Amino acid sequence: MAGKSRPKPLNVYLYIPNIIGYLRILMNCVAFAVCFVDKKLFSLLYFVSFVCDALDGWFARKFNQASTFGAVLDMVTDRVSTACLLVILSQVYRPGLVFLSLLALDISSHWLQMYSTFLVGKTSHKDVKDSSSWLFRLYYGNRMFMGYCCVSCEVLYITLFLLARNETDSLIDVLVNTAMTSWIYLVYLALFLFGWAIKQFVNIIQMKTAADACVLYDVNKKQ
Repeated sequence: MAGKSRPKPLNVYLYIPNIIGYLRILMNCVAFAVCFVDKKLFSLLYFVSFVCDALDGWFARKFNQASTFGAVLDMVTDRVSTACLLVILSQVYRPGLVFLSLLALDISSHWLQMYSTFLVGKTSHKDVKDSSSWLFRLYYGNRMFMGYCCVSCEVLYITLFLLARNETDSLIDVLVNTAMTSWIYLVYLALFLFGWAIKQFVNIIQMKTAADACVLYDVNKKQ
């Protein structure tokens, strides 16, 4: 019986989920190009790009087109788009260091997680079944929970960008004033702040877990 034919490199580049990834990059480029000119268009393009992040995974599973390149493309697109938005928020809110710190945590935790994944021979950075943290396992093991946290994070950042009026806005003042405007806004912010907080806590766990994996690899290598 003939074995499975190997996909050609060009075919992998043209996988449906990877094409979606290219479209996401294009949408983000346009979004950030007009972010200070048309905030609503920026928010629409950015959010559509974010939604497509779920679509590429669905297509990858549906058509058996999962690939290492696609996984890296997906993560890089996610991290760069979020990083760009955090940089913008750091320029329109005070203290800007809050957003730059979030950027550093996001990039470092995901980079360490991806690196440690390949270091220990796993095929996916989402394979955390052996983690001692129940929250970490829940985050990567339950798509609904992970989706809630990720959506909360991105929607909160988009909302903050839409609420920004000038380059001297106090982050705390904007959040408090918005929450006091209406109980609907209060519930809205509370809902997304909760998901955002979980996401940041998971990032910390992820960074520590990945760092431990790298250290353990070094220890085992020297034995």
